[in-house]
Amino acid sequence: MKQRLTALMYGWLSIIILLILSSIVLAIFLRFTSLTNPLLDQLAVIIAFIILFISGLISGIKAKQKGWIIGIILSLSYSLMIYLYQYLGYGEQFTLAQILYHLGFLIVTIIGSILGVNIVETRKTNP
Repeated sequence: MKQRLTALMYGWLSIIILLILSSIVLAIFLRFTSLTNPLLDQLAVIIAFIILFISGLISGIKAKQKGWIIGIILSLSYSLMIYLYQYLGYGEQFTLAQILYHLGFLIVTIIGSILGVNIVETRKTNP
């Protein structure tokens, strides 16, 4: 149980750090290039998928077992935080497109955490 909580904390920490770094990079690109808003939206979604995959991978490596559970918990907690921010901050519900994005986030995070567990298992069996 403690190992799973540690893995989730590492996953959340990686999500926060990577989101801050990507926000800074996107802000710099927006300021100093001719990046347009539709392109920025697509780029932000792609970066979000990559961030959740990497954080799922890190969580799976730290958990060392049951990566799919870690991926589900990490992704659902991320979606809950986004929903609470959107609902409490702006008074808006998820749209159908956002629900589909978050289902994609769920799948990507689960795949990342499963791969993270299997990377650890491969290292143990093949010295």
